[in-house]
Amino acid sequence: MKSLILAEKPSVARELARVLDCNWKKRGYIEGKDYVVSWALGHLVTLAEPQDYDKKLKKWNLEDLPMLPEKTKLKIISRTRDQFNTVKTLMNRADIKEIIIATDAGREGELVARWIMEKVKWNGDVRRLWISSQTDSAIKEGFAALKPGKQYEKLYRAAVCRAESDWLIGLNVTRALTCKFNARLNAGRVQTPTLALIVQREKDIADFVPQDYWNIRADFGSFQGLWQTKDGNTRIFDQSKADQLVDKVTGGSGIIADVIFKAGKDKPPLAYDLTEMQRDANKKFGFSAKHTLDMAQNLYERHKLITYPRTDSRYITSDITKTLLQRLQRIYIPPYKHLVEQLLKNPLNLTKHLVNDKKVTDHHAILPTEQRVNLAELTADEKKVYDLVVRRFITVLYPDFIYNSVTVICEVKGEQFFTRGKVVKDQGWKAVTTEDKEDLQEQEQVTAEFKKYPLKGSKIELKNCKAVKSQTKPPSHYTESSLLAAMESPGKFIDDEDLRESIKAGGLGTPATRAEIIEKLIRSNYLERQGKTLLPTPHAFQLLELVPDELRSPELTARWEKRLTEIASGKEDGKEFMNAIRKNAATLVGNIKADNRSFKITNYSDTKCPQCGKYMVKFTTKLICSDHKCGYEISNKEERSNKKGFRSQRQKREDKQLVNRYGKEKQPNRGETLGDLFDFSTLIDKSK
Repeated sequence: MKSLILAEKPSVARELARVLDCNWKKRGYIEGKDYVVSWALGHLVTLAEPQDYDKKLKKWNLEDLPMLPEKTKLKIISRTRDQFNTVKTLMNRADIKEIIIATDAGREGELVARWIMEKVKWNGDVRRLWISSQTDSAIKEGFAALKPGKQYEKLYRAAVCRAESDWLIGLNVTRALTCKFNARLNAGRVQTPTLALIVQREKDIADFVPQDYWNIRADFGSFQGLWQTKDGNTRIFDQSKADQLVDKVTGGSGIIADVIFKAGKDKPPLAYDLTEMQRDANKKFGFSAKHTLDMAQNLYERHKLITYPRTDSRYITSDITKTLLQRLQRIYIPPYKHLVEQLLKNPLNLTKHLVNDKKVTDHHAILPTEQRVNLAELTADEKKVYDLVVRRFITVLYPDFIYNSVTVICEVKGEQFFTRGKVVKDQGWKAVTTEDKEDLQEQEQVTAEFKKYPLKGSKIELKNCKAVKSQTKPPSHYTESSLLAAMESPGKFIDDEDLRESIKAGGLGTPATRAEIIEKLIRSNYLERQGKTLLPTPHAFQLLELVPDELRSPELTARWEKRLTEIASGKEDGKEFMNAIRKNAATLVGNIKADNRSFKITNYSDTKCPQCGKYMVKFTTKLICSDHKCGYEISNKEERSNKKGFRSQRQKREDKQLVNRYGKEKQPNRGETLGDLFDFSTLIDKSK
């Protein structure tokens, strides 16, 4: 008898087969003496579409909403049907005694495997491979300690609830908005409140009125002082008052009223979870969240150099500590050798700042593995992400940054001027981070060579004093880094204090899905990238005007994510959650139906659609036909070429693909090629 191992991707399956000595390669699987290893291709099974419940739902009619099937159905994804049939055949083999789920060790990975098993109607034994790295030793240890499948059934239930809630909310609201306002409008329980954060930020920026203010700066020769009130205010918003204060102290002499020393120490930053790593990669390299995740996934699967990246934990469990020395030895190479050398001289300082079993759920923080490293095998971008992980790992193990903070208070004619600085006692972990030239310059500026401070009670000459004019600044545009932080902690955008406290464990999406949410908003032409900045399009402002209030707020989806986590841990019943989702979907559709507003396009271009003749809508990087049933799009570059009488290679290629797919006589509307906006936009019945 043999065990059937189900991996999520062919590349992972090949690695598992190699480690388990499975060498007989067949179409769709690899077989050995004790194991048969097969794979999904992402999802092989998905939720059924509306028309699978009722054929009339193939057409989009407002009257047919809301769609609330009593029991959801599954369907085989047509483009991967062959692989599904292969897996099904293997599951039905008489010599297969059990299934070992080896998909990604997380909520969505569990869904991939369980949906296949449910569609095949598997009733046999199930065990689970749950590992956090793809090294040979981790795989062998994982198979030596397989978990009972029942241990992960609650996680599967949470995954099903997530998928079904997205179906119920996303499809119902998208169809309702599109039919009601006759425009390409799509919404979802996560993407809409995420978009609302960005739109609100742009409104705040547009409404911002700058104010002039003045700081009073005094020059005492060896140091500068900043005027400050007793309650810590340094700004004066009345120029006449600022000038009066300067006149008052000018020509006077100062006395050192106080010199305050305070011992301080800063602990190292926590180890990386996915969100923090994506934020740093965006700030340092300008990487999108998705690109960072892609590079991390390569480092995890292909190169086996980092642990599972889709984690929300920044701690490790106590059983991992025994592997830390080996991990350090593997990165004892340039450019990290001299940093690791310092750690290997003494026993590692392991505290709850790093090791905390209670704060690790499915996976621990992202760490380098025990795999031998060859940096030459990595691409430039893979090296950058790997460098982030390694340096953060080293940083976490370094000692505290220890310093003395010094505050000098100088008094002139009753007015106080403050000077602050630091005297560094031990660089600690900053010896790792200040290898970056910008970080080093920043630290030098903070410490300010403040070792020569004046004595309390001594007199000091005021050489000069002036009022420096500045202006208040508007909020900053969102970058992917700041947006990821806002999605992770949406509580600050919620007015209700009790609710804000209750959703600290929730957020907009999960670490594994936030990158794709951002990319979907960009593909749907609600957001545009300009360098590191994310800007909403006019389409986004229109959508947010029409979407029901409840769906715009982060309260709803953050509460849902928290409940999904509780379902996975067994603290909540999934049925109760789904009943609430169904009621919510019906309410949202009802609100849209009752809306008497209209949708107006405000960003028309002067270019007509070459397919239907209607004017096209202008975005930064593309033009899209204003008729959502047509959906024809061209890039701005192609549009310029077309004005010169040329037809782009991409357009020619698309036309050829359409002919091959449908024939010359029956070609679809161009909108069918825009499946990333939403799948069924060309099927709306406008006859009624």
